[in-house]
Amino acid sequence: QTCALPISIGSEAPDFTMNDETGQPFSLRNLRGKYVLVDFWASWCGPCRRENPNVVKAYQKFKDKNFTILGVSLDEDREDWLAAINKDKLYWKQVSELKGWKTSVVNTYRFQGIPFNVLLDPQGKILAVGLRGPQLEEKLAELIK
Repeated sequence: QTCALPISIGSEAPDFTMNDETGQPFSLRNLRGKYVLVDFWASWCGPCRRENPNVVKAYQKFKDKNFTILGVSLDEDREDWLAAINKDKLYWKQVSELKGWKTSVVNTYRFQGIPFNVLLDPQGKILAVGLRGPQLEEKLAELIK
């Protein structure tokens, strides 16, 4: 069995494809050319829900400056997932396998807890991981002029 390299700053983010809110497959690589925050979360995760307003704020501030977010949910229940997207106003692309912790990217991206995120440059390289609270906006302000 091959062991994936843990993700590291400067390396290329592993691509993945999952179904979006409408059930259509969507790939991370579709977002090449933009700064992308890959945001791992779930409707049942209290810390994620508390972090969401920070993510929304950063999105509002930078979405017109070549920045977007790909939300990756570890939900299992489709209704709960969609309700949380609407309630928290997570109006960017959202994908999920609806498999909870058995979601394929958990092993690929090597995280043990959520919320967890990875910030990518327009070429798909990893710039930062685990940006929480004001760190996200600070990092974006530094990168995106």
